[in-house]
Amino acid sequence: MSSRPFTIVIAAALEALVGLAAGAGALYIAFRAVTGHFSDLDFAIPLIALGAGVCALLLFVAKGLWQLKDWARTPVFVTQIFLGVVAYYMFTSEQYALGALLAGVAAAASAAVLSPPTTAALFPGEWGKDE
Repeated sequence: MSSRPFTIVIAAALEALVGLAAGAGALYIAFRAVTGHFSDLDFAIPLIALGAGVCALLLFVAKGLWQLKDWARTPVFVTQIFLGVVAYYMFTSEQYALGALLAGVAAAASAAVLSPPTTAALFPGEWGKDE
C-alpha cells in the first residue's frame, strides 16, 4: 500500500471535524432537553438521533479515507457540498463569521479530496503509477 499523502490527512481531518461538530450539536441538544430548555421533546429526540447518526457516519467515512479506501472519496466530497449549502444559509441569515468558517472548511476539504495526490493514492492503477 502506498504512503498517505498530506492531502488525504487534511481531507480526513476536516471530515472528522465536521462529524465531531455534528456530534457536539447532538450533545448540546440533549443537554438542553434534559435540563428542560426544550419545550418539545418530540422534536428534540429525533434531532439528537439525527446528529448522533451523522456524527457516526462522517467519522466512519473519515476513517475510510484515512485508510485509503477509494469508496470514501465520494461521501467526503458530498459532505462538503452540503456544508457549502449550510454556509450559504449562514451568509443569508447574516451569520458571516460562521458562514465563512464553513465555506472555508468545505473549500479546503474539497480541494484536498479532489487533488492529484489524493487521486493517485486512492486509484493507483488508474493514474499511471503502476504502469
